[in-house]
Amino acid sequence: MKIRQLEAFNAVMVCRTVTRAAEMLHVSQPAVTRLINDLEESAGFALFDRAHGRLQPTPEAFALHEEVQRSLVGVERIERAALEIRAAQRGMLQIASAPALALSFLPRAIAEFSRLHTGVEISLASHASRTVLDMVVEHRCDVGFVILALSTPSAHGELLMSTRMVCAVPAAHPLAAKTTLVPEDLRNEPFVSHWRGLQSRYEIDALFASHGIERKLMMETQTSAGICSFVAAGMGIAIIDPVAALEYRGTDVVFRRFEPALGTDFSVLLPSQRPPSLLVKKFVTHVRAFAYAQLPKEAML
Repeated sequence: MKIRQLEAFNAVMVCRTVTRAAEMLHVSQPAVTRLINDLEESAGFALFDRAHGRLQPTPEAFALHEEVQRSLVGVERIERAALEIRAAQRGMLQIASAPALALSFLPRAIAEFSRLHTGVEISLASHASRTVLDMVVEHRCDVGFVILALSTPSAHGELLMSTRMVCAVPAAHPLAAKTTLVPEDLRNEPFVSHWRGLQSRYEIDALFASHGIERKLMMETQTSAGICSFVAAGMGIAIIDPVAALEYRGTDVVFRRFEPALGTDFSVLLPSQRPPSLLVKKFVTHVRAFAYAQLPKEAML
């Protein structure tokens, strides 16, 4: 028995005529008649008595119709599920991300995505970029977001956005009056630094060393959000990614352009052993569009 035969049978049972059943199914009358005949042949008994151009269901037809209705409801659920999956209205997303994005940026991007895709369950875990990479490789998440340079697409991911770092300065500091800061401006200034071992820490230290500039390293911490809090507390000046600057809500820190440009690359990672689902593709596209809509153009490299 085929689904189309069952649909034709149900239509005739509901409409009681082949003409109306054909209109209901948007097919020709001969097509409906052929489907009913094929179903009777498969079932091994008559479903309708033909008299005076009308079809009168047999007792066997009424018994079979109860099962057909239940089956067609199941098919409708499957069709509805397929539509929801195609429209990214069903499923689950397991996301892992570096703290720079996971603390505030991704929650806001996810909130907007959820308003458009109400049937999707989402989980977000925050880990160091190296841990996120391991989770992606080991298929412990559907998608990962990391601070990692990917100039060309790799087996695991691609560049999400390349941004330009900014200088975080206490609002009351004299340097807050300048629109652009250079390494010389920070000579002997108290400085709040990224954690040792982070790529951004090496790049910032190397830049100042190349200019022969010494800073007073007062504090180091793992997250850009923590760095902003120390700057707000007057511990010193810092250089951070523009995403953290965008997310900082206080009024006691200002962010200024820094020259020469220091970049921070954010990348999206996907398991290489399986293709991403439609849901994952839609989410990555959404996050990329959200980032470019939120960050000012001057923050991009």
